[in-house]
Amino acid sequence: MLLGTWNLENLYRPGGAFGPKDKAAYEAKLASLAATIGALNPSLLGVQEVGDPEALTDLAGMLEGTWHTTLSEHADERGIRVGFLSRIPVSVVADDVGFPAQLRPVQVGDAGKPVTRAGRGILAVTVSTRAFFFDAAVCHLKSKLLSYGGGRFQPRDEGERARFGAYALYRRAAEAVTVRSLADRLLKGDGREHDVVVLGDLNDEVSAATTQILLGPPGSEIGTPGFDKADKGDAQRLWNVAPLIPAEQRYSRIHAGRRELIDHALVSRSLLRQVKAAGTGVPGSTATALPSVGDSDPAERRDAAGSDHAPVWIRIEM
Repeated sequence: MLLGTWNLENLYRPGGAFGPKDKAAYEAKLASLAATIGALNPSLLGVQEVGDPEALTDLAGMLEGTWHTTLSEHADERGIRVGFLSRIPVSVVADDVGFPAQLRPVQVGDAGKPVTRAGRGILAVTVSTRAFFFDAAVCHLKSKLLSYGGGRFQPRDEGERARFGAYALYRRAAEAVTVRSLADRLLKGDGREHDVVVLGDLNDEVSAATTQILLGPPGSEIGTPGFDKADKGDAQRLWNVAPLIPAEQRYSRIHAGRRELIDHALVSRSLLRQVKAAGTGVPGSTATALPSVGDSDPAERRDAAGSDHAPVWIRIEM
């Protein structure tokens, strides 16, 4: 079984404020996305940036066989949300958006009230077949792309840039705490017994502080001396599969010409034992061709086919 995560980049039907300007551009985008998903052939794909639920239905209709769509009910101000495309039915077990009760509201701008919720919902489902039984969560944390109000993507001065960089970091960290809180519930106290995978666009790299929040107790990351030494922390840990991805594939986006891995798959100890391979793009490829994106208005790519992210995937065998 192949599990994956993919930011579909502005998946809207045409004619709105954020989607393709015309039907031809929309159909080209769907065709490109469908070709990649067909080559990927996932059993379960966590998706981000679904702007119109109907657009995900359109995409599923272009894929061979029967596909199911499951979406969070909590969208951001642009209407984008997370969800799943799956070959098998899934059962929703959580659709969280509020920060944990102990976490205070965070500041997100120079003015206005602090927020007490994630920008987009965090959706969790149970997958149950004769061979597989596990829980999967999908998320999309706050972007590092800064917007300054009034439609501006450039600051008035460096003080404003610094403040809004901090605001974005505050929110992304709080959202990471919220994802970790949901993961704790899915682990049911012992990830050595329960199979859990967290998929998503974390909008930062493996070593980032916000990404590290999701791991739980430190000390057993893949490739470290502690990895093969069981300890009590294994019950609560999640393992980022990034070190299992071949080095030449270890990126999911290109920002200002620099390759970075900001989309991730994290698994519990019991599921990690069943991971046989991990990668980005399409299995069998050595690298993925992606556009280089910068800190500009995302609407500039509204007519672009495909996505500016590569899928990240793992293959599991039970």
